[in-house]
Amino acid sequence: MGLGRNFRRWGMRAFIAVMVLSPHAASADTITPERIAAALSKLEALAEGVVADGGVPGLAIGVVHDDKVVFLKGFGHRQAGKPEAVDADTVFQIASLSKPVSATIVAALVSDEIVSWDAKIADLDPAFRLSEPYPTSELTVRDLFSHRSGLPGTAGDDLEDIGYDRAEILRRLRFVSPSSSFRAGYSYSNFGLTEGAVAAAKPTGKPWEEVAEEKLYHPLGMVSTSSRHADFIKHANRAALHVKLDGVWTAKVKRDPDAQAPAGGVSSTARDLSQWVRLVLGNGVYAGETLIKADALDQTHVPLMTRGKNPVSGSESFYGLGWNVEFGRHGLSWGHAGAFSVGARTLVTLFPEEKLGIVIVANAFSTGVPEGLSESFADMAFDGKIEKDWVKAWDDTYAGLFGPAVAAAKAAYAAPPSPASLAGPASAYKGRYFNDFVGDAVVSGEGDGLVLKVGPGGARSYSLEHFDRDMFLTYPDAETPDAPSGVSFVLGPDGKASTMTIEFLDGNHLGTLARVGD
Repeated sequence: MGLGRNFRRWGMRAFIAVMVLSPHAASADTITPERIAAALSKLEALAEGVVADGGVPGLAIGVVHDDKVVFLKGFGHRQAGKPEAVDADTVFQIASLSKPVSATIVAALVSDEIVSWDAKIADLDPAFRLSEPYPTSELTVRDLFSHRSGLPGTAGDDLEDIGYDRAEILRRLRFVSPSSSFRAGYSYSNFGLTEGAVAAAKPTGKPWEEVAEEKLYHPLGMVSTSSRHADFIKHANRAALHVKLDGVWTAKVKRDPDAQAPAGGVSSTARDLSQWVRLVLGNGVYAGETLIKADALDQTHVPLMTRGKNPVSGSESFYGLGWNVEFGRHGLSWGHAGAFSVGARTLVTLFPEEKLGIVIVANAFSTGVPEGLSESFADMAFDGKIEKDWVKAWDDTYAGLFGPAVAAAKAAYAAPPSPASLAGPASAYKGRYFNDFVGDAVVSGEGDGLVLKVGPGGARSYSLEHFDRDMFLTYPDAETPDAPSGVSFVLGPDGKASTMTIEFLDGNHLGTLARVGD
């Protein structure tokens, strides 16, 4: 199966934790100005080192303590092989770090009594449907921001991959069967949270992107922050996305996340995000003014769902509303990670009892650098020494998570059966296919081969390479161009395919389409 939709927007996945946990916690009185100064000096040296060693092409860091931005700096380059340096005002795509930002925006709406965390989606956005009537009627903003709606984690990501816009993706979620009973299971869903945000903004009569500006970005002076991709690409000082090709960081793929803007489409800078961190650590107070009532913001940090075990420590992690909530070796923390597998990694970690927070944005995937730097900084701030090489520990974890998956995808179609069966005539497969979720798909001839077109107006085109009998291969993911995915046909009595199953669209068992017409 294709890897893009599984990894591209996983800044959310259960194995991404914001800190490594262990049983003991440090006392808050250890966080002295001297300890912070020493920790910042070490953080700067570590960041310079990971960039020099090729850990990432570039990154930027902001640190807040006692309502002051005490560290703000960029390292490395916006694009590998080019001279332009990253600074505190370089704009990064922050991927799923967008989720706690969006939770803060909804908290502002709740604070202003425009909406409630427990407002029903059926009242806010009556056109929205889940696959079953009872969850549809009871679903709330809180359910969607805590990922307990029952929607599978990847629901809608595949439709985004093939070019559908937000409205059409949200409409088609009604065809996706739940992965758990309503409110009984945690399943991280980009488009579930997106619907929660969009619905919460409905009473304003304004689009989400405009509400985000009015309720958060403008009041905090976040002048380089936006939930629109068009605004990101207008910035000259912006970071490119990078993946490794043959061991070299390469700016290969661009990513427009507008369809899921509340969940993964924010772009921002270390400077701007540090102001947001001040607001959150200040319980809604910013520059002496209450912008968000504490009781509205506090709801985002209540642990509602268990996320599973931290991949490094094995400890438990929880999810609130757009935030991870953890109780670890340095006490209570709030945070979130983000990633695009086409080349972004981000992280925020807040220690509310100490009024201490760190935000890290980097322009590469996959890498454990953000977690490693955050862990190292926390060790220095709380304990005065770093427990271990956290960058290596997290890099090793990421390699173990993604390397085998890529290898498995390749191994599944490493070689056809011997002897392989011949394909039928091209006319057996050509034609139009349809289901409610994917919509239209057309198989046509191109040269000596076949081409599959899917998405609105055939927006995405994939060459089909024969594998065995009625099975073909395609390579749908730009960032893993050598990872194949199957497209299989079932032929009817008339010698023509009656159905087609597109493996990279079948993650939720909705990738089988029936032939339409002859």
